[in-house]
Parts: sequence; C-alpha cells; structure tokens
Amino acid sequence: MNEKTLFQKIADGEIPSDLVYEDDHCIAFRDINPVAPTHMLVVPRKPITRPDLIEEDDETLVGHLFTVARQVASQEGLSDYRLVMNNGAEAGQSVFHIHLHLLGGRPMTWPPG
Repeated sequence: MNEKTLFQKIADGEIPSDLVYEDDHCIAFRDINPVAPTHMLVVPRKPITRPDLIEEDDETLVGHLFTVARQVASQEGLSDYRLVMNNGAEAGQSVFHIHLHLLGGRPMTWPPG
C-alpha cells in the first residue's frame, strides 16, 4: 500500500489547513508558503501523481478543479489571477499529487522564472 501524500492527509483532515473550499471531489486551501498575496491550492481528493498521469476518466475531475479555482478567485475578490499546474520535479512539482496553484493579488510577470 502506498503512503498517503501530504495533500491526501490534508483532505482527510489529518493535517490542519486554512481550508477555503471543499466538496466531494476536491479541496482548496491557502498555501503555507505563499508566493503572492493570494496563493491557494486546489487539490483533488483522488490521488493522481502528476499531470502526465491524468487519464481520460479524470477529465471531469480536472475540469472541476478549474471551476473551483474560478469560484475561489471570485470569493477572494480576484478578477485577474494565474493558474499553474507543475508536472515533475524539474518543473517545480514538490508534492506528487496534482494540484492547481491559484495566484493573485499582484501583477504577474512572464515568463514566470
């Protein structure tokens, strides 16, 4: 049996978080190391290790993450924001459980560094 990821433990209530949204499919919470004034993570309850392992059956779930991100952004008063999903360690993924970063509250630069 695989060990639970940090995000599975948060979703299961085993580790506290500043939860801003939850439903049967995902949770959203404030990042503990924010890189913007608003930095939330939108995480599916289903453990999918990385974006390149998303399967066709996950299409609705992944779409739901984007819908929730939009709702959370609105709830936070953001009309301009960035959504980021990293794929692999070299791309910046540090928790191997897919998640969307919702970043806002300041101007964003491109390319993102």
